[in-house]
Amino acid sequence: MSILPFPSFLDDVREKGLKKAVLEGVDETVQRITAGMNIQDIREALRGDPPSRRPNPRLSPHADGFWLHMRPGYFHQDMTGIYPTFRLGWLSTYFVVFETITGLLLMLWYTPSPELAYGNMLKILNNVPLGQFIRDLHRLGAEAMVLIVALHMMRTWVTGSYKKPRQFTWFTGVLLLTITGLLSFTGYLLPWDQLALWAVTIGASMAEATPVIGEQVNLLVRGAPELGANGLLRFYLAHVLLLPLLLFIFTGVHYYKVIIHGHSLPPRVENIGEDTAKRVPLDKRVYFIPDVLTNELMWLGVTTFIMVVLCIWFYHAPLESHADPQNTPLGTTAPWYFLWIQGALKLGDKFFWGILFPTLALGALSLLPYLDVTPSRRYAHRRISLSVAMGLVSFTTVLSYMGLPEFAVATAAETEILHELTMEPAHNHVGKMRTVPYAQLVPGAYTTLQLESDNPRAAVEEFNEEMAGRIVWDPNQEGGKFVTEYDFVEFRLTSTDHLINMPASFRTVPDDAPQLYSVLKTFAHELEERHGELPGARGMIVVSDYQPGLRRVDMAIIWDGVEIENGRAKLDETGNPIPLLVRDAEGNVRMMQDADGNVLLDEAGNPIPVQERRIYTRHIYLHVDSAYFD
Repeated sequence: MSILPFPSFLDDVREKGLKKAVLEGVDETVQRITAGMNIQDIREALRGDPPSRRPNPRLSPHADGFWLHMRPGYFHQDMTGIYPTFRLGWLSTYFVVFETITGLLLMLWYTPSPELAYGNMLKILNNVPLGQFIRDLHRLGAEAMVLIVALHMMRTWVTGSYKKPRQFTWFTGVLLLTITGLLSFTGYLLPWDQLALWAVTIGASMAEATPVIGEQVNLLVRGAPELGANGLLRFYLAHVLLLPLLLFIFTGVHYYKVIIHGHSLPPRVENIGEDTAKRVPLDKRVYFIPDVLTNELMWLGVTTFIMVVLCIWFYHAPLESHADPQNTPLGTTAPWYFLWIQGALKLGDKFFWGILFPTLALGALSLLPYLDVTPSRRYAHRRISLSVAMGLVSFTTVLSYMGLPEFAVATAAETEILHELTMEPAHNHVGKMRTVPYAQLVPGAYTTLQLESDNPRAAVEEFNEEMAGRIVWDPNQEGGKFVTEYDFVEFRLTSTDHLINMPASFRTVPDDAPQLYSVLKTFAHELEERHGELPGARGMIVVSDYQPGLRRVDMAIIWDGVEIENGRAKLDETGNPIPLLVRDAEGNVRMMQDADGNVLLDEAGNPIPVQERRIYTRHIYLHVDSAYFD
């Protein structure tokens, strides 16, 4: 009679003893979890021994289990090496799970709002345990996923694995590649920093080029004429709901089709026109448990280890300053995996190169199995297909290079120099001028001429004498104007209330301001490196007290106006730069005059023309509590 009204573990203990009842209970539980494998079967599999039971219990989890029902019970021996799959399909699936887990963790501390998103990112980086580590893993995993999926598609193309009967499998792969790119693109906006805002703005701007419905498509994507709260929310929902749903669905379909048709064998193994992937001879079978499973776990371990090492010592996801729609950063680009589209946009019409061209490219990629109907998968018989594949890689590489800001976008040297010195935090980099401690921002005016002489003080005094009478501050000009004998050039102040803070003359950098001196040295070095574009350039740094605890730093470059050709000064017959001359309203060259209005003559008795001088300025504000220098 049972101890309880129903059969129980206690009955087993009474009949079999505690030890045997416990072992049998554990064994039964393991067998239920694994859908057919008991402890002995698992021990044999881990030791590499052949199964002692028949039928082979290692096939049961594939037929009856939840986790392995979409993996084949055995593989062809020729498919278990690195070639021909390179494990790229398995790694692609791994990164789907990897990104899902790390993304869910980040969602716990994130709110899709322009007012809160950036603050959430700072909180994740600074206050959440392992927050920066998880964010680095998620960002690096996203970029790795794009790369791995693209390489998987290219491997499938090269080995001809898209051929009949796997046409639809290839099509689902193209869909997964597109969804992967869109996932990375939508996630790019979520940090709500300058990099995110302007990179996504570039990509989303192509929606406006859609014929007829461009404005409606733009509103659908951004939620407003410009990216804001609605746009951020839409990108967030697409990133965490819509696109992952599609990704999981088509990943399931893709895996299902792979299992239905089997993994295509290396091209040299199959007879031409035959597909023997489903007919695996007994002597060629390699069972998933334990050989393939342990191999795949090894790949997961190595990949995870590499990701962890990279994120601890070598890689940190960038976070720039807070998104500012009014401040366009210099050299903004789309994410690297969309550089090919940005490069294409430089070729012409936005609609053709930004919308029609990518659509046609993906369409042609989807139709590849239906266009290449040759039965052979041998490399020697597929020269045209392989040539098109290599041509596509080359073309994409060239377009990606064209998408870089350095290509076909001529940024003036003076703009690049001052931007580099004053830039806000970007890509873990900050302008050197911002790193000067507040105590070393000694009010005064400094010039790079200090570094061009063995006697810096004398050089600065000579510069002051040279500028005396030629450059003055005109308080009658609103905002303060830089006045020369031939033109007004705006230099610094935004209000005449602060004209009294303008130093009377230039001076040498104090000895107790080594960081400021280092910035001046960098400034001079950059001007020397670009002397071909900025002949006779002189740099200036003006530090002034703007408000209590707040100082304004103005940086300026003054150089000789000369004719420029291909980024270099044009030279005359004697090898000297050809100067740009100042002309009056009638187009006549202005001549230098003395204080009485008499035209000045050179040693040969010829009138001296007024040569153009150019000036470019940029200013920043630094607070006493600024921590850039830390």
